[in-house]
Amino acid sequence: MNATAPLPTDVSIITTYRCCMKCKMCNIWRYPTEIKREIQAKELEILPQLKFVNITGGEPFVRRDLAEIVEVSFRKAPRVVISTSGYQVDEILALAEKFPQIGIRVSIEGLSTINDYLRGRDSGFDRGLKTLLGLRRMGVQDIGFGITVSNNNSADMLELYELSRNLKMEFATAAYHNSYYFHKDDNVITNQDEVIGNFYELIDRLLAEKSPKSWFRAFFNLGLINYVKGNRRLLPCEAGTVNFFIDPYGEVYPCNGLEERYWKESFGNIRQAQKFEDLWYGPQADKVRALVRTCPKNCWMVGTAAPVMKKYFRHPATWVLKNKLRSLAGKKFERGCLPPPFDVGQDPRQGDLRETGPAAGAETFDNYSESSDTDRRLVVEILAVEPLAGDAFLLRTTRNGYAFVPGQNVSIGLHLDYAQSKDFSICSGLRDDFLEFMIKENRAGTISPSLRNLKPGAKLDLTGPYG
Repeated sequence: MNATAPLPTDVSIITTYRCCMKCKMCNIWRYPTEIKREIQAKELEILPQLKFVNITGGEPFVRRDLAEIVEVSFRKAPRVVISTSGYQVDEILALAEKFPQIGIRVSIEGLSTINDYLRGRDSGFDRGLKTLLGLRRMGVQDIGFGITVSNNNSADMLELYELSRNLKMEFATAAYHNSYYFHKDDNVITNQDEVIGNFYELIDRLLAEKSPKSWFRAFFNLGLINYVKGNRRLLPCEAGTVNFFIDPYGEVYPCNGLEERYWKESFGNIRQAQKFEDLWYGPQADKVRALVRTCPKNCWMVGTAAPVMKKYFRHPATWVLKNKLRSLAGKKFERGCLPPPFDVGQDPRQGDLRETGPAAGAETFDNYSESSDTDRRLVVEILAVEPLAGDAFLLRTTRNGYAFVPGQNVSIGLHLDYAQSKDFSICSGLRDDFLEFMIKENRAGTISPSLRNLKPGAKLDLTGPYG
């Protein structure tokens, strides 16, 4: 790439692969990063000046130094948005109090029952909504939520859209993908007619709005229908030109949709570069962009779709104008008549994916089948609550054969009160016949004060472990 070409404007920083959720359509939680190997805030100083930083994971809020990462990010870009499950309500609100200009996007996969099943955590929907409402009460402006559509939640997508309108919050959509990032190769939408029908309905509702932003979101959702049908992208992928990803180990990738069975190449590692330009303009960067130009996949994610929608604006704009006029006339947009890929000079080899379905030998994934990976809950009894220095105390419980790795998190709550629980790190050893947690009381909170006042013999529910 010519060294006079512009530097990127957007970055997604994958801060960790640790996660407190157990999503059915994503296996990140099965492959947590080692805390000591995760990129540090000071290492992000190498980044150029940008327009937008997305902080994602895993679950970014499991990082105790997230505020430091946010601080560096705001020095690099005027807009910073964190993608989160919304589960750690107190931590999210505390960060927003420190950085009131922060953007927060909560992933919600449906209404309460479906969301909590797909995300593998009880009270996930309640906590996500509590996070959003808390942020709004604080006056945070850049907030919203989004759904990843899979086989059994597309009807709930319409309900969530209406909820977003009533709450006056941003609403985003995606369809699930396979990639190294998700550790999935069996995400396949099998009930296409139902899913596509609900996307059609969403497009009509978006076109009926007064906001041009919503009209172009209708076009983006048209691209999702096209993706679900297995067609080539409406516009080419140009990942690694205006946007890029950094993984938790510092590797710079063009996107997070790569699959090793096709190709997976990094620009290099920020830890081994003197300056970012060495990665962005080096010979390896030319190789990566050449691979993008001929990539056989047809992903349609906002991170790579939005830049080309802006670059080749006349194509989505023409579609929007035509279909907005139909909407004003009381007509639905034309179903079953998807436009062919817009010819903007892309390499004909891009999107030439002859293989369909999951990788050889993999079974098609039904995201609504029963799974042993849903919350593992254990009832334990308190053995002791011992005061430590300041507001800290040590909580010791029975172990009852609970298997864990030291340092993992466990959600602790009063017995049968699933909506009132909080994640704490296990500090006992593998050979101990008890579980110990060192907890700092948050006097303004509800969970830690109630735990501190419990007596030996009281029952607790543990869910997890995570991370």
